[in-house]
Amino acid sequence: MQLKCVAIDDEPLALQIIEKYVAGYPALTLVNTFEDAISGGEYLKMNKVDVLFIDINMPDITGIDLVKSLTDKPMIIFTTAYKNYAYEGYELEAVDYLLKPINNLRFDTAVQKAIGYYQYKHTDTPNESDFLYVHSEYRLIKINIKDIEYIESMQDYIKIHMLGVAKPILTLMPLKSAIEKLPASKFIRIHRSFVVARDLIRSIHNRKVKLTDVELPVGTNYTDFIKNWHK
Repeated sequence: MQLKCVAIDDEPLALQIIEKYVAGYPALTLVNTFEDAISGGEYLKMNKVDVLFIDINMPDITGIDLVKSLTDKPMIIFTTAYKNYAYEGYELEAVDYLLKPINNLRFDTAVQKAIGYYQYKHTDTPNESDFLYVHSEYRLIKINIKDIEYIESMQDYIKIHMLGVAKPILTLMPLKSAIEKLPASKFIRIHRSFVVARDLIRSIHNRKVKLTDVELPVGTNYTDFIKNWHK
């Protein structure tokens, strides 16, 4: 695996730091760098890359506007000195959002996310993966499927409830899409708003499924699940 990378930043020192960090990863190749977004954007429209490190606050065009203009988007890792752009990074499904000055540890975290996500997207059997990737809180989150207790639909969003984690992960994704990413042998839909982990069902009584600390209703259209649950 070799991921082609491009870095765009109007600060030459920032580009030097990224170039130095990228050189430490055999899986990454920095194919080009640009000090202005317009030249970088033209290159990206003509050349396919896998990862884009891009500053947000640049004089000619913002990194966000450049990314929005791309039809074939690579994995995006934003680099910026300003926290207030985080929401825009979330909307564009960035892999990560690095605040300057970027330290080696945070850079490594972002790169590992990109490598893991690339491997996940290019596997032949994504439903057999041990992990699920979602965008939440402005970043790409890697979730261990065995830690998912249930998923709750909230219109265009879902809440992923994890074992031993008080706060669920909220992400923009319809429940149907989440189901397609999960192994059918391990999860079952019990209601138009709920999907649960089969192995974590403690009991079923009065059309309610008992999990670890919560009871969820079984929808009218899903009652066949009750008959077959114990088989």
